[in-house]
Amino acid sequence: MYFIGLCDDEERELDIIEDFLTAYLESKELDEYGIERFQSAEELLERIMEKEYNPDLLLLDIFMSGKTGVEAAEELRRQQCGTFIVFLTTSKEYALEAYGVDALQYLVKPLDRERFFHAMEIVFQQMKKTEEQIVMKVAGGGIRQMKPDEIICCESQKNYQMLYLETEECRVRMTAKELWEMLEHFTQFRRCGRSYILNLNHVISVEKEEILMDNECRIFIPRNVSAEFKKVYFSYFFNNEENR
Repeated sequence: MYFIGLCDDEERELDIIEDFLTAYLESKELDEYGIERFQSAEELLERIMEKEYNPDLLLLDIFMSGKTGVEAAEELRRQQCGTFIVFLTTSKEYALEAYGVDALQYLVKPLDRERFFHAMEIVFQQMKKTEEQIVMKVAGGGIRQMKPDEIICCESQKNYQMLYLETEECRVRMTAKELWEMLEHFTQFRRCGRSYILNLNHVISVEKEEILMDNECRIFIPRNVSAEFKKVYFSYFFNNEENR
């Protein structure tokens, strides 16, 4: 069951978004879903903060009276809300701000059916992947199950790999190559130099010589690696330019 929230201060726009979304879901024969509409960021935030609503996906307009969609997304991220976010807007002006709150897609109005469907294809593929479980043999014996997005980053320590998770650290006995082969089909993971595998959904910023993760871990890297990683990060965020 997917719970999907639509937030736009214009009812006509909400009608268009809901029509496109319903058409996409029906085309994929996805019949277990609930769509809820909000006409302000404040209304949406109130529902979520009071634990009355926990959406899997939010389609947020950016330009709204009161709080903007970006401000709403920033508040959700501060509250550790991991819902998938797609921004809808009439301008690309806020693209960098959207990038900073881990929005999965950024669509420019007026919406085009083909581009909308393609964007939803990417979103739902990613949502399905986050539902998958990875099984790891931890050092010292035992097995640990985890969802891919629990992994913030991985650090190579010769024949061991240190996994930094959202709630703990986990040391597994395998090579960096073996770990990468396990994670590479999940689109959010990228190698960073020889020692690290990073989950792009947990990256806060990429500077000249360091990457800041949302667990406050700072990963120091050479400038040439940083430049290349920025390209990878932007590419991941924007996916395919034709979606925007």
